[in-house]
Amino acid sequence: MSRFDDLPGYAASIAPLIDAVHLGVHIASRPRGRELVERWELHADLLVDLRYVLPARPLTPGGLTALYRYNPFDDAEVAVQIAQGTLAAGRGGTLRATGRALGFITELYGLHAAVTGEMWEAHADRLPELADLAGRLVVAAAGSGGSGGEAFAQAAPPYEPEGTPEGVLLFNRLAALRYHRADAHAAAWQDAGLTAAQIVGLASGPFRDRIEAETNHRAAVPYETLTTKERQALLLGLSVLDGS
Repeated sequence: MSRFDDLPGYAASIAPLIDAVHLGVHIASRPRGRELVERWELHADLLVDLRYVLPARPLTPGGLTALYRYNPFDDAEVAVQIAQGTLAAGRGGTLRATGRALGFITELYGLHAAVTGEMWEAHADRLPELADLAGRLVVAAAGSGGSGGEAFAQAAPPYEPEGTPEGVLLFNRLAALRYHRADAHAAAWQDAGLTAAQIVGLASGPFRDRIEAETNHRAAVPYETLTTKERQALLLGLSVLDGS
């Protein structure tokens, strides 16, 4: 069996690449991001985190809890967002982005377009395929049997206004896919009778290995929709972007 056909093994191999490519864009964006935040005079950590979520759908209490399950969301942060006019409270504890938040996110998308264009200029020919594959995985993860949970349901599909360049599409689709794996991991440790705090502190060993193996089994489901060649193209393509 090819290593690209061992789906749990593939899910384990590609997860750190998805994380690395996603984090790389955030790191490269920080200098210009700080300037943008200062100009808008905002407390913007949540807006940056959920840039691809807030324009698309309201935040639900359950979705917000799931997104931040390892770092519980402080109610004071919600109060800050409401006070600065970027979130508005709705029925049932839902939170919606205001016009001010959407204006900031529009500029943030432009910033990410510039950054990814510069970072991946030498690999621009790869971006349409990689963005397409990531988009298909988002759809597969959301479909029947896609094994997504509440965090992924809140995060996907990402906001993609007309004209969004492939680099930004890829960046945000990878961001959403990270929550599919996060839900798979949560389901595995919950089935093992653990809490979020307990899994964070759990030492290496056979018990941990079983949880990680179950995580990879659950996280592998969307990759069934790709061919062997497509799985190879995605993993190798992300490897190239991570090394650029």
